[in-house]
Amino acid sequence: DEPTIGLHPRDNERLIATLKGLRDRGNTVVIVEHDEEMMRAADWIVDLGPGAGREGGELMYQGDFKGLLKAKSLTADYLTGRKSVSECGPRGAQALSVSSGRDRTPCGPRGKGFLTLSGASEHNLKNVTVHIPVGSFTVVTGVSGSGKSTLIDETLKRALMKHFYGAKDIPGKYRKLTGMEHFDKVIEIDQSPIGRTPRSNPATYVGFFSEIRELFSKTEAAKARGYQPGRFSFNMKGGRCEVCGGDGVQKLEMSFLPDVYVTCEQCGGRRFNAETLEVTYNGKSIADVLDMTVAEAYEFFAKVPSLARKMKTLVDVGLGYIGLGQSATTLSGGEAQRIKLATELSRRSTGRTLYLLDEPTTGLHFDDVAKLMRLLLQLRDQGNTVVVIEHNLDVMRCADWIVDLGPGGGDKGGTLVCEGPVPVIRACEKSITGKFL
Repeated sequence: DEPTIGLHPRDNERLIATLKGLRDRGNTVVIVEHDEEMMRAADWIVDLGPGAGREGGELMYQGDFKGLLKAKSLTADYLTGRKSVSECGPRGAQALSVSSGRDRTPCGPRGKGFLTLSGASEHNLKNVTVHIPVGSFTVVTGVSGSGKSTLIDETLKRALMKHFYGAKDIPGKYRKLTGMEHFDKVIEIDQSPIGRTPRSNPATYVGFFSEIRELFSKTEAAKARGYQPGRFSFNMKGGRCEVCGGDGVQKLEMSFLPDVYVTCEQCGGRRFNAETLEVTYNGKSIADVLDMTVAEAYEFFAKVPSLARKMKTLVDVGLGYIGLGQSATTLSGGEAQRIKLATELSRRSTGRTLYLLDEPTTGLHFDDVAKLMRLLLQLRDQGNTVVVIEHNLDVMRCADWIVDLGPGGGDKGGTLVCEGPVPVIRACEKSITGKFL
């Protein structure tokens, strides 16, 4: 399942050769993958779609790679160039022209200065000094083991978290960190779940479920019965189904095996008791609303501006297909990450935030990567600074600035090969990343 996760394009080539070696010995190799080079190397491709969630589940194509290029599917659109992730960066690297890595102005490509980490020497880092332009989209890349996570996660992030929040994690060794005055907060957006119980869902995480409950409590039926907003919460006694505690499912603990969840027989998975479900808003009960997709709920609440605005953010990031009350435990890492990004976009921005992401394209299709890039560049265009560790070439092409570590992995890595806009990396003879770009 997605063996190219965390691999630089150079390492992908080696992995493909290994998988072909397994096949050539008579074995059958089946992988779930989004990587273009892996698709090109495949003997047989199965493409599912046309969309995601309820809009997916259909076989779009199966056959060889040449046949896929002629198919009517989103995958084919990106492989043939009818659609492109790189189109997302009209103000990205393509708009910048720098002839040499030494042409690094004191202000950075967007004229706001630099966040500079000097003398990083943890693990295999060899006295590395890197410059991250403020108000820009920066990609940190390099072959596997070149020191990216040590530089960004273990050193830069920990130093910033200690400075802004008094975090206890000790940063990796470094000499100096300057430029912190450009920021008022640091936010890490990872692919961890938005909640670990069936009770957590997109509506509660993004924060519009409380508004929905308020609307239900203002209906004539609710007023007549004296129902408050809490009546329509599955976290509070009174309105929820007490057999399942508002989860809609019951947990069966299995000895030596993972727990199993089964639909609650009392409420049929609807989470609320019969009296609560008798109250409707525009003909829909609270359970009906939670069963809607985000796109359906966006249309249903179109005349409630505050709700519609938050839901539109989720629709814009390509999550219109997920259920409003869908359990957080059923969301993929990529979906959870986009929900977090959408939540950030729905907040009032100060334009002075530093966002850190580690391989955000993990598990994402070309189309999902394009939506993710639009999100990240939207955060950048609000004046914020976005830094990602990434190997995806399409993401690199959207960057304002690239920090390329290497040249190899382990002891052969840990140095700054080059940094600057995309043209600088392309022109750098020492950069393996530059050759692939």
